[in-house]
Order: sequence, then structure tokens, then C-alpha cells
Amino acid sequence: MEVILADYLGFCYGVKRAITIAKGNASADGTACTLGPIIHNPQMVERLKQEGVGAVDALDEMEKGTVIIRSHGVGPQVYDAAEARGLEVVDATCPHVKKAQLSAKSLVDEGYSVVIVGEKEHPEVRSIFEWSAAKAVILETVEEADALPKCAKLGVVCQTTFSGAKFREIVSHLVEKSCEIKVLRTICTATDQRQAAAMELAAKVDMMLVIGGKNSANTTRLAQLCADKCRTYHIETAAELQDEWFDKIEKIGITAGASTPDWIIKEVYIKCQNR
Repeated sequence: MEVILADYLGFCYGVKRAITIAKGNASADGTACTLGPIIHNPQMVERLKQEGVGAVDALDEMEKGTVIIRSHGVGPQVYDAAEARGLEVVDATCPHVKKAQLSAKSLVDEGYSVVIVGEKEHPEVRSIFEWSAAKAVILETVEEADALPKCAKLGVVCQTTFSGAKFREIVSHLVEKSCEIKVLRTICTATDQRQAAAMELAAKVDMMLVIGGKNSANTTRLAQLCADKCRTYHIETAAELQDEWFDKIEKIGITAGASTPDWIIKEVYIKCQNR
């Protein structure tokens, strides 16, 4: 049985940066916390907790200490609220997300009606929406694009981990909605590379294992793309592997989402090799 790793998988730059920042602000007394999970990987969040970085769901859970803004980012009002509570603010927002946030803000300031292409409930998308002064429209399907009213000036930004192909398809429908349209393609390069590498590998193997948090949008998207090519399983850890999956399988491909730590990928790889 041959086990092949995708050319691009696992932690992206923004996630590595966020983890480094979080570890650099760890506190033995439990006063350093991320606002929400630093990344969408439960195993990494638990490891950080053991190293002195907790997590809270809301600022009112903290009376003092350091609040670490997670990689998905937050709206501008959160910074103000944290400072008003006397909390030290450490910003671990992914630079690509920050670019999308500021792009939405600049489009609003320039008088554009703004569309954010992305998943409505994803925390990154919510943060971009808040940077648009809550004026943007969020959509994620062609049908929603078709239902959008026409406007004089239309500005478009995108969730950084959204499917590039799906974004292009949606934009092709949005161009009919305005005589003046400004499209800022804020999908990060790592997302494009990871998706392309996963699909290329999935076309060459009998089965794909996609490793990452079940709450990770970019990992879920990788699994969806791979499932179009071959049998695919989305797992968080090696413990989820099942013997029957490997019957009559000669080639296994492995990829992983942007929030998946190297040690988890290694465990899955070794367990597959030892079958």
C-alpha cells in the first residue's frame, strides 16, 4: 500500500503566526486567553490550554489579563471594548484576513455597495462584515448572487479560504448587477495551493484522508473537493481510522486543512504506512 502526502497541506502562514503569538503570550496564572478558539482545531486549542493559553467566548469572561485576537479576526468594536475593560490586546489576526477586512472598509468608504462572498456564519466572514460597518451583504451561492438588486457601484471581497472556482462563478453573475464593479480577490495563495494539490492527488489515488477539525471550513471544503475525485474521509485524528476503509486500497492520499498541526498529520501517515 502506497501512502502519498499532498504537496501542500497543514498549517498555513497565518495559522503558524497565530500559534507563535499565542505561545509567546502564555500565562501560568490563566490570564492570557484567546477570544474564541485561536484556530479551528480542537486538539491544538487543548494543547495551548495546557501551555497557558485559555479561550473565552466573550470579553465579559475576563476581568484582567491579555486577550489574544484569533486568526479569524474580529470587528473594530471588539478592540475598543477590550481596551475599555483594561485588557491588553494582542492581535493574531491572519494578515490575509486583515487585508480582506480593510478592503471591505475601503470599499464602503469609497461609496460602493459591498458584497462579501463567503459562509455567513464563519467567524472570519463576520469580522469582515463588521469592518464594513455592518453594511455589506454576505452571499455564498449563485442563487443569492442572482437575487441581489442592481446598484450603481458594487464592490466585492471574499472569505480568504473560499473556493476559487466557486468565487469566480459567483462573480460572473455579479457583473450583471452594476455598471461599475470592483472585485478584490482576497482568497489567500495558500488556499489555492492546498485545494489544487488535494484535487490533483485525489485523481491519482483510491482513497483520500482529509485531516482537520470538523469545525474547520477550509478542511471541510478540501474534503468536498476530494470527494468529487475518489472515496474520501474527513477525520480529526488517527484514532478515527477504520480497518474496513483500507480493503482493496492500493494508493492512499493524505491532505490536511490549514489549521491541522504537523504532529496529527504524522500520526495518520505512520498509522496508514503500518497497515
